[in-house]
Amino acid sequence: MAVALDTGVPWIMCNQADAPDPIINTCNGFYCDNFQPNSNQKPKMWTENWSGWFQSFGGRKPHRPVEDIAFAVARFYEKEGTFQNYYMYHGGTNFGRTAGGPYITTSYDYDAPLNEYGNVNQPKWGHLKDLHYAIQLCEPALILQAPASLKLGPMQEGHVYTDESDTCAAFLANIDSESDATVTFRGKSYHLPAWSVSILPDCKEVVFNTAQVNVQSLRWTTDTGSGDEEVDTQKSFMTLSETPWEIYKEPISDRRGNSFMFGGLLEQINTTKDMSDYLWYSSILVMENLNSSQIGTSEFTLSIHDMGYATHVFVNGNYIGSGSHSGQLAFPINLNSGGNKLDLLSMTVGLQNYGAFFDTWGAGINDVVVDSNNHGTYNLSLEPWEYQVGLQGEAFQLFAEQGNSMYWTSVAEVPRNQPMIWYKTTFGAPEGNDPVVLDLESMGKGRAWVNGEDIGRYWPAYHAPLTGCSKDCPYKGPFNQDKCSTNCGQSSQSRYHVPRSWLKDGKNLLVLFEEIGGDPTQIKFLTSSISSVCAHVGETHSSTLSHWTSKDLLESIPMVNIDCGIGKFIIAIQFASYGTPKGTCGSFSNGSCHAVNSRLVVEQACNGRRTCSLAASNLFFGHDPCRNITKQLAVEAICS
Repeated sequence: MAVALDTGVPWIMCNQADAPDPIINTCNGFYCDNFQPNSNQKPKMWTENWSGWFQSFGGRKPHRPVEDIAFAVARFYEKEGTFQNYYMYHGGTNFGRTAGGPYITTSYDYDAPLNEYGNVNQPKWGHLKDLHYAIQLCEPALILQAPASLKLGPMQEGHVYTDESDTCAAFLANIDSESDATVTFRGKSYHLPAWSVSILPDCKEVVFNTAQVNVQSLRWTTDTGSGDEEVDTQKSFMTLSETPWEIYKEPISDRRGNSFMFGGLLEQINTTKDMSDYLWYSSILVMENLNSSQIGTSEFTLSIHDMGYATHVFVNGNYIGSGSHSGQLAFPINLNSGGNKLDLLSMTVGLQNYGAFFDTWGAGINDVVVDSNNHGTYNLSLEPWEYQVGLQGEAFQLFAEQGNSMYWTSVAEVPRNQPMIWYKTTFGAPEGNDPVVLDLESMGKGRAWVNGEDIGRYWPAYHAPLTGCSKDCPYKGPFNQDKCSTNCGQSSQSRYHVPRSWLKDGKNLLVLFEEIGGDPTQIKFLTSSISSVCAHVGETHSSTLSHWTSKDLLESIPMVNIDCGIGKFIIAIQFASYGTPKGTCGSFSNGSCHAVNSRLVVEQACNGRRTCSLAASNLFFGHDPCRNITKQLAVEAICS
């Protein structure tokens, strides 16, 4: 069918090894250098190079080191790759109910080169920019013919693109994940760090090595302090502890006119038609002959089989508890003699969007049983149930800017840690152009709107596991999505992007629906901006690519540029050491070798400027602080 459309351009199929001609099968993954299309008439294409990984509610924060991404890309082009596409290159936000999954967070930052707010994610963005410039310099040779492969050592190899002319480009790879290596290529010696590729656009000079990062890294004011280059320096322009609040209590047992009855338990997605995350299941359980000692005791157990994705349980209007993820849920409950109202609020948290026949996977509740040792088992699965699609607050459009004032009640004391409450207040927009962030760490689970625009689902109460995180993140060796995780024991997402285009001068409206209980007075609005810039470059690093031309040899001194961004300037040097500095951005310290004039030299070059260039060389610092030792330069500059 696809071919019959006669589009005039080729079709591709990702991860489909048996794609029939003329469809081109392509590769998705962290590495595609060993992938081969199913015909030598088809180009070698990498349609999804996973630059990071998605965040899940209840999951750790993923991170992929840029050295590993650069290694994977260089290896791909080294071995006849023709096309490579990043997934993702620009992170973003799953506003409203657009998040897939299930359980994918509202944030889809993905640790991408451009982050959720549109800011550059350094050093990832800059290092990949340099990588692609280096590959582009090789382009005249890359299109000549297939490369010749060379064995340079036990785990070292080279690929050379050339012909009878002088055009030549080479990739020298060390695939050893533990040890550096020195190899000889065309009579010249080359040092290859472990798990790295050096790129030689003329088969002579190394212009780029994937493991040597010559670009700056950044620290942001909204970072959480969970990663090596992050710090909790929140820049709050407003807290909501003193603002006036209005509330609306979502009814638990009262159904509006469009509810309906059905004998048995309905599948949720076909019932809601995906018009809402929420579906109420309500029934009456009649208990006879309970004696006074049994009334109000927890000798009954309510068991629910939930197909997804989360359920809140209410008995006689009282919140009993919640469960998430598909499976069997059990709750001890109190029952009264006579009729007992059972209300189950089932929720989707992003619909399934991958897997075989995922459109047939269901959601909702498919089994409800009440059990007691003294009163037997009550299977309610085939009993009559009352259903309501969505919430009353949704039907009343409480999130809208106008037309719902009759439903709201002003309160002097804001209800805290109570389930099923809508909250409303106003706030002023911050000055400037920095991205705006809504901090909902004090809330439980729900939805948020600003000026009627749907920010998305929030669930700060769902924390990542306490274990499985990495204090260090070595780039060496094969990567997987759990390798460099952080944020253990913390909220999977507590901060939410508020686009400035949604804000206006004067008062802005914030509406939240809280499902399980939180404290709205502790909500904060933050802005995201660069607080400091770091650089860490060594004498052995390749010189910056900007010095390369087709006629001139590369300048020999490794350089790094410090840049605070538009409208900001370097006001102080937090750290500077030329010698053998230790640590990472935010935690640098002097090593055994340290040039005592390091800070002075850097201050003279940088203070008061937006940008400055620094060289890791004895010439730049005026002397050699420790002879016969390979030196490095580490700097942290404060921006304002």
